[in-house]
Amino acid sequence: MKRREFLNSSLQLGAALGWQSLLPAWAQSSGLTSLAGVPGLQGADLQLRVSSAHAAIAGKAARHIRINDQFPAPLLRWREGSALKLHVQNALDEPTSIHWHGILLPWQMDGVPGVSFDGIAPGATFTYEFPVKQAGTYWYHSHSGLQEQLGHFGPIIIDPLEPEPFQYDREYVLLLSDWTFEKPERVFHKLKAMSGNYNYQQRTLADFFRDVQRDGFDATLAERMLWGAMRMNPTDLADVSAATYTYLINGHAPAENWTGLFSVGERIRLRIINASSMSIFNLRIPGLAMTVVQADGQYVQPVETDELQIGTAETFDVIVQPVSAQAYTVYAETNDCSGYARATLAPRAGMQAEIPALRARPLLTMKNIGMTHDVVASPTAVGDHSAMDMAGMDHSTMDMGGMDHGDSGLQHSHPSGPAVDMLASNPVSRLHERPLGLEHEPHRVLVYTDLRSLLPNPDQRAPERELQLHLTGNMERYMWSFDGKKFSEVTAPIMLGLNERVRLSFVNDTMMLHPVHLHGMFFDVVTTQDHNKPRKHTLVIKPGEKASVDITADALGQWAFHCHLLYHMHAGMMRVFKVSKPGAQS
Repeated sequence: MKRREFLNSSLQLGAALGWQSLLPAWAQSSGLTSLAGVPGLQGADLQLRVSSAHAAIAGKAARHIRINDQFPAPLLRWREGSALKLHVQNALDEPTSIHWHGILLPWQMDGVPGVSFDGIAPGATFTYEFPVKQAGTYWYHSHSGLQEQLGHFGPIIIDPLEPEPFQYDREYVLLLSDWTFEKPERVFHKLKAMSGNYNYQQRTLADFFRDVQRDGFDATLAERMLWGAMRMNPTDLADVSAATYTYLINGHAPAENWTGLFSVGERIRLRIINASSMSIFNLRIPGLAMTVVQADGQYVQPVETDELQIGTAETFDVIVQPVSAQAYTVYAETNDCSGYARATLAPRAGMQAEIPALRARPLLTMKNIGMTHDVVASPTAVGDHSAMDMAGMDHSTMDMGGMDHGDSGLQHSHPSGPAVDMLASNPVSRLHERPLGLEHEPHRVLVYTDLRSLLPNPDQRAPERELQLHLTGNMERYMWSFDGKKFSEVTAPIMLGLNERVRLSFVNDTMMLHPVHLHGMFFDVVTTQDHNKPRKHTLVIKPGEKASVDITADALGQWAFHCHLLYHMHAGMMRVFKVSKPGAQS
């Protein structure tokens, strides 16, 4: 062996060994999970140290952030009813933070710099103290800069005080994430310079002639001209794609094949967490049905499905039961079909199952983005979608009558300005629709209206008022906002009274999916008129959709609300809700 080959092989072996040493027990492959449950960092008084290191990820050395010298971060296993003390030491050379995603706690412990506290300075330690009021599957991550993209995240399991309403023999955490070897700041800079930088699946001349054959020349040309007038692309399904991302399950790239072992006939609980920065996954296990029993940590009436879409920051708990001694592929395909994460369930280590081929990438249509009328660009709209002629768009279907803005911090009219490049002309609820690209799959696909809370909603009052919030953006400039204003431009929080019952309606005026997340409180997703609406902390809003949730403002303090696509939030798609006692100063 030549010296260079020897050195390269030694470096690769060292990197692989370094990577294995980083993995906490819960993330290791080949069924190291015991039947008693996923091993994690337990106890009511825990020490967490945030640092950075260079070690192998997906077979290549990279700088990443780790907690207690582990990547992915340790699994925190709590007990409902406990009183926690979590001492977080910052060993980075920059401020950091930890947000406990989906956890009900005092607002000062929520971990959002500039909203709930100042952040944790380099060399400092901050102690989070709060009671555990809930059970289920959750996760934690940094809310400082773009640290989440560097691996600053980990899973949480909270064991309930009461027996759960379902049984299982074994459990695994499946933590989905996306990894780039580029610096996150570089990724954001590229998106600002050219929003389609990572879109390698744009339509070609061959696609044009194929569409002409199918639809005719006039129809095809008109459709292309319409997209051109809007300066948008029907393949813009994900801002960041497999062009730079490697998709991981429990820190393992597809080729590394994380494996969870089982015995035939066992009921296996999979705690699926989408901890990615920018990726939405369509997850299926060919040959195995999944019974959904929890969504965002909350019990739902069991519903069986073959595939589900899991938005960034959502969690789903499912039960599967292999009835034969074969391997099964856990296949998480990105919604733009540019890449996938993959793991295996098997009765023996080393077994593999067939990996499905990537589906053909889907295309957005006018319906998909909430357009029902022609849109043309104004002669003055050179690179500025805010100057679009919106006269051909029908806004009469937007329900503005029930809006009561008061001093909520929300505007009274349709958003406009340089941060808004389009408005949905016919926004309607699409919670019952299958995700784009899965409409014609022959198997069952979970939709939000399939979810029903196992227990009646705790607050069954009708909303006292409705607030409407527009999800807005300018794709060409990579500007993201609510109501046309980025976070730095908003001076007042959205005010809610303590224990007020409010309906919050989201209108997605963009052509992208947005997983919106509310801190500190769960919301009831308005899928039905009964009292078993699914309770969630994160909801994926489709393009052109108007979706509503009911909130009981039962948590005093300031709470972040944002799109959980990291670069969208970083660009300004964030607001603050402030819950105050009646008569308190705003």
